[in-house]
Amino acid sequence: MNFNSLTSELVVAFEAIVGPEHVLTAQRAEATATADTYADYGRDHTEDLHFAPDVVLRPANAEEISQIVRLCHEHRIPVTPRGAGTGLSGGALPTHGGVVLSTERLNKIIQIDERNLQATVEPGVVNEAFQQAVQAVGLFYPPDPASKGSCFLGGNLAHSSGGPKAVKYGTTRDYVLNLQVVLPTGDIIWTAANTLKNSTGYNLTQLMVGSEGTLGIITKVVFRLLPYPKQNILMLVPFRQEDQAAEAVSAVFRAGIIPSGMEFMEREAIAWSSDYLKIPLTLPEDIRAHLLIELDGQDLDELYKEAEQVYGVLEHYDVGEILLADNATQKDELWKIRRNIGNSVRYNSVYKEEDTVVPRAELPTLLKGVKEIGARYGFKSVCYGHAGDGNLHVNIIRGDLDDDMWNVGLRQPITEIFELCVKLGGTISGEHGIGLVQKGYIGIALPDTNLELMRGIKRVFDPNGILNPGKIF
Repeated sequence: MNFNSLTSELVVAFEAIVGPEHVLTAQRAEATATADTYADYGRDHTEDLHFAPDVVLRPANAEEISQIVRLCHEHRIPVTPRGAGTGLSGGALPTHGGVVLSTERLNKIIQIDERNLQATVEPGVVNEAFQQAVQAVGLFYPPDPASKGSCFLGGNLAHSSGGPKAVKYGTTRDYVLNLQVVLPTGDIIWTAANTLKNSTGYNLTQLMVGSEGTLGIITKVVFRLLPYPKQNILMLVPFRQEDQAAEAVSAVFRAGIIPSGMEFMEREAIAWSSDYLKIPLTLPEDIRAHLLIELDGQDLDELYKEAEQVYGVLEHYDVGEILLADNATQKDELWKIRRNIGNSVRYNSVYKEEDTVVPRAELPTLLKGVKEIGARYGFKSVCYGHAGDGNLHVNIIRGDLDDDMWNVGLRQPITEIFELCVKLGGTISGEHGIGLVQKGYIGIALPDTNLELMRGIKRVFDPNGILNPGKIF
């Protein structure tokens, strides 16, 4: 990819589009004591990677983005779209410098349509803020990544994020009806219609969801919504064997129960998180893993009947004393522990996180394989994830690994983990995306024919290759 350098004339042109106060360069950041803020635009939550942008732009609407992108297309300047920077695949890192285009000012909930159970929002809205806004009128937006209190909806769309409730309700892509998108040429399009059914032409909406900012910049989203489930039951189930916790997941579904959350946490994961949060939690010495199981709906009596069925399934496994959360505070604490495992791992150690996914019945084999690979190569892993989806987050802990093993040697065991996923019918990412850090492994999951089709689609949308270059493949 051949890109041109950013010129002072282009910076002046950008100032005319968004206003000088929304144009940030390294020099201005130094002069205004905002160097740390500027540096943040070159990193995300992926390990310790950092790439400095040449300029950060903070447009306010699709029209400003269109003008920016049109100039970059004409002058062959790379553009990296960016949300909140909570990604775990390096997808929003400006690896080729150029423009970081932040969507932080596109932060409006434009409309909540209660009659049609829809909402129109901008990509810079925080996930949890959107969930709370629709819940206030009795509606429900289920996708809830662990970072929901800080991540933007646009980033969720870019990676088709999931979260705990995906097991019952699906991922981000299942709630998108229509998108306004600025193409890399500067053209502004809507991808579909605000309807539940649409068989008119190719599905450009779903092509955009999960494209990681490589095909267009999303500027408005029309989501479908559901009625809010008013009741829920939450139980924490301790297991004396990790593989039995993984096996019990599929057994619950085979019993005809569809939980709204089914989360796996091995001992170190839940222990580190509860310690990190200073939330007391008793962990008997013989307990090796936990499942956090949530049931939700409109009728509490029906949920208790389902809970009894779950207890019936669990009787076949070597479990300890099951904790049934009996108030909202206890439920919030248990979910807080689960959602902060990633933060606790980051607090305890340098780590690499791999986002593996297999059919849920294969989860015990995947977990066993990860531990066997770790034993052979001499590293420890802390595993947790959305067990109901077969989505296991494997955190490889640096510990006493030397620089050569950490920076180079781990490629082989990570390759073996991904090969195992594919062998089991899975793939190399369930919700974090490919971005930068996983692109070297994508050939494990996708054959050359598939990759060439994707490259062809990229060329059609982005003939000069300016949009989020260096990602996916």
